[in-house]
Amino acid sequence: MQLADFDFDLPEDRIALRPAHPRDAARLLLVRPGESFADARVSDLPGLLQRGDALVLNDTRVIPARLKGQRLRDDSRVAVEATLHRRLSGHVWTAFMRPGKRLAEGDRIVFGEAHDRACFLGELNATVKAKGDAGEVALAFDLSGPDLDAAIAERGAMPLPPYIAARRAEDEQDRTDYQTVYAQEDGSVAAPTAGLHFTPELLQRLAGAGVEIVRITLHVGAGTFLPVKAVRVEDHRMHAEWGEVDAAAAERLNALKAAGGRIVCVGTTSLRLLESAAGEDGVVRPFTGETEIFITPGYRFRAADGLMTNFHLPKSTLFMLVCAFAGTQTVRAAYAHAIDAGYRFYSYGDASLIWRAP
Repeated sequence: MQLADFDFDLPEDRIALRPAHPRDAARLLLVRPGESFADARVSDLPGLLQRGDALVLNDTRVIPARLKGQRLRDDSRVAVEATLHRRLSGHVWTAFMRPGKRLAEGDRIVFGEAHDRACFLGELNATVKAKGDAGEVALAFDLSGPDLDAAIAERGAMPLPPYIAARRAEDEQDRTDYQTVYAQEDGSVAAPTAGLHFTPELLQRLAGAGVEIVRITLHVGAGTFLPVKAVRVEDHRMHAEWGEVDAAAAERLNALKAAGGRIVCVGTTSLRLLESAAGEDGVVRPFTGETEIFITPGYRFRAADGLMTNFHLPKSTLFMLVCAFAGTQTVRAAYAHAIDAGYRFYSYGDASLIWRAP
């Protein structure tokens, strides 16, 4: 497969810079194999699912992972920006740095700006421990554990996607908007954006309609924003992300499936983790660890029956996953309908509810 096979044209005014308010007022495109597309709202979800179905939510919590600072070397200072990517230990994170080429192992980085909130922990400093490809470095912070977490939360900004950050600055509202209402486990540097559409009231209505809510955790890394550079899709390497499906979640999903219920993943992150935990026999097993699963057309899905997801970037791994799930021709037609009908795209945009192609 060629990367160009997953390209499409999107008018710039379709890119959402703010989410819908209330969250569940966002539009929802219904995509069913062999049927015409239908337009709905996320608030309609309880009536679109059946008693005994399961919604699988990713309960990861986004940390304010974008840090601005200065590189110190001899008598020189250079402004730098880090987007934390993956935690390696209590005090070491990998990060994408700009400008990455001007960094060297051993450089000291002082994070924070003069107008920052007063930091009760003092300075947030790190040393460049190692350099990798494409501007990725390992940062060894002076602080560790909960102290480091608190300092990052205080000094950091929410890591808005590049297509939003390029058009407006992050603000305090994003600290609420770019977080699901059910976020629980700290660790993501990007939001599982399909989940941003849920409200506590909608979750209550779903439970009242007999829809089971099952939580799993996948910490989304900054690699989700990296463009695919390989001409051949098969040559692309996914960044690893840590996830967990505990024994209770696996048992509930298998029981619901055996009773005739459908498993609907909220977001591509939930789907990727669930498929990593499922065997060839379709049975979901407890899973803890990293996954690099790369789902493209031709993949045989093991567990998921439905997918609720936002509208993704052209030539992205997420768009490829959706094409794999519903069929490339169907997804292209759905995206064309969404563009013509004025749906809003990307992280703060509208959503789709897609049923798997047979």
